[in-house]
Amino acid sequence: MATTENPLIARTIDAILRAEGGYVNDPLDAGGETNYGITVAVARANGYTGPMRELPVAVARAIYTARYITEPKFDQVLALHAGIGAEMIDTGVNMGPHRAAEFLQRWLNGFNDTGTRYPALFVDGRLGAQSLGALASFLKWRGQDGATVLLRALNGLQAARYLEITEANKTQRRFLFGWIKERVTM
Repeated sequence: MATTENPLIARTIDAILRAEGGYVNDPLDAGGETNYGITVAVARANGYTGPMRELPVAVARAIYTARYITEPKFDQVLALHAGIGAEMIDTGVNMGPHRAAEFLQRWLNGFNDTGTRYPALFVDGRLGAQSLGALASFLKWRGQDGATVLLRALNGLQAARYLEITEANKTQRRFLFGWIKERVTM
């Protein structure tokens, strides 16, 4: 682990590495060959050319930080609320950052009372100043209860998405129990 790594980010990546485990090459897994949860396609897109079995953990951490935390602005969510940020990062790793951001935008719109607490968000799966501002306003308005309810809501969409995946592709059903057990947490 790099000594300059933000402690919240480091703990979040540590949790993801524990959930993802090491090298896997299950022919039935739609994610394909992975190590530390990093797919071969993502590793190659980020400049790693070696065998996946030998992917250094430092490379996995760097990919997680750049692609799943900093680029989608989940580090800024983490700064607003550690639990929500960690949930966004974990969902982004498992379903893509776009999907995680979309889940957050949808719920913030849904929880916007009469639409007067903050501007309505365009659900585009990209976090910008308006989405981050809406989250900050929501948390200020609803406090810890709001954070708890938002986490439940995000996990609910995540669980529903896993079910949709397995309904569309029955070969993925063998992973459903583990996804819910390891990824949909409170």
